[in-house]
Amino acid sequence: MSNEQLTTTVNILDKDYRISCTPEEQEALSSAARYLDSKMREIRSSGKVIGLERIAVMAALNIAHDMLIANREANALKEDTQRHIQILVERLDDALHEHNQLEL
Repeated sequence: MSNEQLTTTVNILDKDYRISCTPEEQEALSSAARYLDSKMREIRSSGKVIGLERIAVMAALNIAHDMLIANREANALKEDTQRHIQILVERLDDALHEHNQLEL
């Protein structure tokens, strides 16, 4: 990973923001900015929230909420997978033990 910093301009709600990042982070930053812009436009077009700051806060809350739910679901899936792996390991151990007993 490079220590070189470059300045990238992103556009959110028709306003440009100059942000420093490494070349490796540039595409992810642009993608995040497009995603944020999309969410902020959705909120603005609903007409329920007025003002750039309020729109930004609502978008941040929505994105944070979505991220927390996704993390919770990923953790639950990981735990479920670990349980299944443990069951398979136990079954394999039992089968190997049974096989060893038959050889004796």
